[in-house]
Amino acid sequence: MLAVFKAQLKKDIRSPLTVILLTVGSILLTFIFANTNEQTEITVPIFSSETNSGEVEEKWEPLLNDNEDYAFVITDEEEARTDLEEENMEAAIQLSESDYRIIAASNTQNVQLIEDYVHTVFTQEAQLETAAGSEDIGTIRNEVEAYLEDAPLQTQVESIDGGDVPEYNMPIQLLFGFTLFMAMFTIGFKVNAVTSDKVSGVWDRMILSPVSKTGMYTGHLVYSFFIGFLQILIVLVIFNYLLDYDLGYHFGMILTVAAVFTLSMVSVGMLFTGFVKTPEQFYMVYPSIIPIIPIISGVYMPPGLLSNPVLVFIADLFPLTHAMEALMDISLHEAGWNEIMLPLVFMLLIGVIGMGVGVNLVERRKD
Repeated sequence: MLAVFKAQLKKDIRSPLTVILLTVGSILLTFIFANTNEQTEITVPIFSSETNSGEVEEKWEPLLNDNEDYAFVITDEEEARTDLEEENMEAAIQLSESDYRIIAASNTQNVQLIEDYVHTVFTQEAQLETAAGSEDIGTIRNEVEAYLEDAPLQTQVESIDGGDVPEYNMPIQLLFGFTLFMAMFTIGFKVNAVTSDKVSGVWDRMILSPVSKTGMYTGHLVYSFFIGFLQILIVLVIFNYLLDYDLGYHFGMILTVAAVFTLSMVSVGMLFTGFVKTPEQFYMVYPSIIPIIPIISGVYMPPGLLSNPVLVFIADLFPLTHAMEALMDISLHEAGWNEIMLPLVFMLLIGVIGMGVGVNLVERRKD
């Protein structure tokens, strides 16, 4: 076993480009997509074409800016329309005394969100004006706000243990997702060395040596585990200790989940190896299927958006779904061993089945 392990290690020392590129790729993808996914304040120009445009703008500007997600800025009408034509802004709001008109260059998701929010503000203001009648609307508004601060029915959201509910951290999810995704490629390509040795005749020559067949399989698989886990470890250490990503207080548990995931993916790689006859077929099949797994597992989207039962069932057949569940529970909810035991068991079960079937297929094909 040790001789096979050393032989594979020397190959990567002589040509480490693949491992380096996949490691760097997981870091770059996390930076790119995590920064893109961060919610930023949307700036929306507002203007009025009424004769008393100044009064209209001063009336609606503070009311519209009662939201941290949007910044409504009083802008000259010509400047606002120019920004829209040049696509510097997604939308602008033309105000009147009691109505509005949204002007947009295209119908994007942000435009829909802006329109929904502005519609809500104008509707609430119309209700206050109706309730005020001949009275001062400012007085009515203050009374409503004071009443809502101490309303008879109030809701409070807490976690199970009584503390605050942690805010979902999408960049952390993308960090784990891209790290494991790239490691899946590394692990699969290393396991494919079994097929390469069989096709080239190296496997048959090694059988005549003192190395047993079990030792040959073990050497290849242990090395695949070693290089895959090392890649995950390097990325997680860089983000946790050098880039100050908050991965929680149980970094050792995170590494344990990563180790079980790596072991399970080695078995999945062995299963793919059992279905192909040549290394070239593996390079066609494996890279075609693996990129689909994070998509159907919901790695690139917030939780709850992917609910199709067929896709969920297929995703559960791969260890990525269970590893992401355990890692996010540890990082965001400080889960203990009992909470992550079920995902670990599922990954180990996938590993046992995949390894048994994969080795059996490889040996039967040879016979």
